[in-house]
Amino acid sequence: MDTQWLRTFIAAADTLNFRKASERLMLSQPSVTVHIRLLEEHLGMQLFDRINRRVTLTDAGRLFYAEAVKLTRELDDSVDRMHAFAQGYRRKWTIAISPLMAETILPYFMRTFMENHPDVELTIRVEESELIERLVDAGEVNLGISALDATIKNIESERIYEDPIVFVMPTDHYDEESGPPIDVREALTDHYLFTHHHPVYWDDLLFTLKKHVPGVRTMKVTQTHIAKRFIQERLGVSFLPHSIVRRELMEGRLMRPHFDLFDLPTVSTFILFKKKGALEEEFIRGISGVYFG
Repeated sequence: MDTQWLRTFIAAADTLNFRKASERLMLSQPSVTVHIRLLEEHLGMQLFDRINRRVTLTDAGRLFYAEAVKLTRELDDSVDRMHAFAQGYRRKWTIAISPLMAETILPYFMRTFMENHPDVELTIRVEESELIERLVDAGEVNLGISALDATIKNIESERIYEDPIVFVMPTDHYDEESGPPIDVREALTDHYLFTHHHPVYWDDLLFTLKKHVPGVRTMKVTQTHIAKRFIQERLGVSFLPHSIVRRELMEGRLMRPHFDLFDLPTVSTFILFKKKGALEEEFIRGISGVYFG
C-alpha cells in the first residue's frame, strides 16, 4: 500500500471533493481519482459513493478514515524520530509554559539548559495556565510552568518565584528629577485600563480599584505582550508582574509611578510535574536559581 494513497484518501474524506483534495495536495485531479481507485482495489472495498457528481463516504470509508489518520500519524512520528536521531537527539522532553511565563523565563534560562543537554530534543508548548496542569496529568508534557498552583491530587508543584504587581503607564517627556509628581487617579481616569492578562489577580484588584477610582474604563487584553505594546503606544495603562516589565522599565520604554492607593498583590509562578526524574530535578534546581526581579 502506497502511503500517498492514504494521504490522498484523507484529503478527499476531509473535503468530500476530489478537486479540493487535489488543490490541497498539489496533485492533478486525475491523480487523486487514481489513488482512491488503487486504494479501494487494495482494500477490496468501496470507500466513497459517487452519485450525481457528489462524493460521500461509505460506512467502510468512515471506518477506514480513523485508521488512515492513525497510520499516517504513526509513520510521520517514526520519520521525525529518525530525523531527531540523525541530529544527535536521544531523548525527547516537552515543557508546557504559559504565554505570560514565556516572556520572563525562556530568555534567561533555556539557552543554558539546552547547551547542557544537546542530546535532548526539547519541545516548548505555549498554553494557557488553565490547561497546563491537565497536560501534565495526561502525560502530554513532562513539566509545566504555570501561574496557577496544582489542584489535581497526583500532580506536584514547586513555587519558583514570587512577583510583585506594579502599575505601569506610558512614558512622558520629563526626567525623574524635573518631572511633576504623577497623580495615579488621574492616570487611571484618563486612560483605558488593560485587564485580564493574568489568571489570578484581576477580579480582586478591580473590585478594590473601583472603590478608590470610580468610573475607571477597562479593556480586556488577554495577552501580556499586547498589553505592554498598547501601553508603549500610549493607548492605556495596566497592572503587570514586575518581571514582565523589568526590561522595559530599565530601558525607559514604560514608566512605573508611585502607587499608594492600596497595597498591590504578589503573584507566584509554579513548576508542575507528575514525577521528578533527573532531568526534571536539574531543570527545577536551575530555574529556581535565576533572579527574575
